[in-house]
Amino acid sequence: MRRALALLIPLALAACGLQPMYGGGTGATVARDLAAVEVPAIPGRDGWLVRNALVDRLSVAGEASPRYRLEVRLDDSLEGLGVLNDDTISRERRILRSRYQLIDIASGEILLDATAGSDAGVDVVSSEYATIAAEQTALENLARDVADRMVRRIALRLREVEAATTAADSQ
Repeated sequence: MRRALALLIPLALAACGLQPMYGGGTGATVARDLAAVEVPAIPGRDGWLVRNALVDRLSVAGEASPRYRLEVRLDDSLEGLGVLNDDTISRERRILRSRYQLIDIASGEILLDATAGSDAGVDVVSSEYATIAAEQTALENLARDVADRMVRRIALRLREVEAATTAADSQ
């Protein structure tokens, strides 16, 4: 019974329509399309971190001539959460939000206009150096997380564009 069930699971997954995003590895259409996304400089330290994370994730298939441009605007904020009896802050929340647009360079068409964001809690301790280091580490982690969210959304959109192009070509 268990063997029969084990044989039926792959068939059930194939029937549900799920497909691997990067099926074919670095030669996959989505990976090649991601490599064709150009990311201009983003102002600020947070912009530098997010851009580096984006470039790392987008270039898994190597370099390609740019067909798309990713315009990114960031909002990085730090707010106090926990307040002690002496009105000192004991906990902070670092928030990194991104508004981004994926633009087809040839036509100027906006293919994707979306937002992504993440936040992290930071303990405020008696050592100012330790608190600053924790805030910077939180920013580095948030930059990677926001970049991951953006790339997933961009990959889905590029896959939709590719499917629509393929369907139009076959008709």
